[in-house]
Amino acid sequence: MGDPDLPTPPKIIEAMIRAVQDPSNHHYPSYSGMDDFKAAIAEWYKERFSISLDPESETIALIGAKEGIAHIPLAFINPGDLALIPTPAYPVYNIGTLFAGGRPYFVPLVKENDFLPDLASISDEVARKAKIIWLNYPNNPTTAVADKGFFESVVEFAHTYKIMVCHDLTYSEITFDEYKPMSLLEIQGARDICIEFHSLSKSFNMTGWRIGFAVGNKEAIMGLGSIKSNVDSGLFQAIQLAGIEALGANSESILEIKKIYASRRDIMVKGLRESGFKVNPPKATFYLWVPVPHPYTSVDLATRLLEEAGVVVTPGNGFGYPGEGYIRLALTQNESRLLEATERIKSIGL
Repeated sequence: MGDPDLPTPPKIIEAMIRAVQDPSNHHYPSYSGMDDFKAAIAEWYKERFSISLDPESETIALIGAKEGIAHIPLAFINPGDLALIPTPAYPVYNIGTLFAGGRPYFVPLVKENDFLPDLASISDEVARKAKIIWLNYPNNPTTAVADKGFFESVVEFAHTYKIMVCHDLTYSEITFDEYKPMSLLEIQGARDICIEFHSLSKSFNMTGWRIGFAVGNKEAIMGLGSIKSNVDSGLFQAIQLAGIEALGANSESILEIKKIYASRRDIMVKGLRESGFKVNPPKATFYLWVPVPHPYTSVDLATRLLEEAGVVVTPGNGFGYPGEGYIRLALTQNESRLLEATERIKSIGL
């Protein structure tokens, strides 16, 4: 599961305690977010990506990034419209499209193309019918990363066909070996067509808190806000105040979290290689995307690992048909448990 086992950093918890004890935070919040929280988002983006945002019109608070990802199709997809959706991928891109009455057009992510969507494979007819294209880099489940050249090609494609780009950037801070992901909004022209989703869940071990945000194109933010004003009553202010603390203390807590995941990654990669798997250490995310050895299918291997080794992994085809031939492992257990998992896998002699 993509649910960190690590606790939320103490300073964030302390900020939450103070905020909960303040009666002024016990009322309905603004659906778009507190001014101070949106200012903190803009300040963090400025520091992290050198991007200047208008907090009022180019940011919005979310009840977790998942909420925004699921709701934005309701604002921009009419029944029958196409959404270009990568596969394998986080399932909510597809589900949100279906809930809005749209039609998914799946774009395979394959090893031969570095798990990037092949934009040239999308026909002119399909592209002209599409309203949204989804991206997610660093990527879940493949752990792939994207460079500036790819993002430039996406922006050009989106401008050509008047498509809104929805970029899920929730794993931008879980990185290794000096790798530093960029924001799509750093690309010239991206702000005209892009909305970017972010979360405090993975970066600060706040999955249960349900706090995220979106930034980018003003019309996209306004459209998402229109949906939110009708389906929720905003994010609890005490959680937003804890979020301000998290964003302000970014460099402090993130470095420690990254060290822990890097150590776990190295343990699992070493153990899996010793068991005969061909696996490369990812540059980002807290997952491993592991090729399945012949003659197993994804489900066959996941079943054998569960039944004979007592180790739970996710079959890759659960994220979409091109995920067949892979399993996904999460680094969300402590080192002793991961070492135990590698020893159990070795013991069954794949």
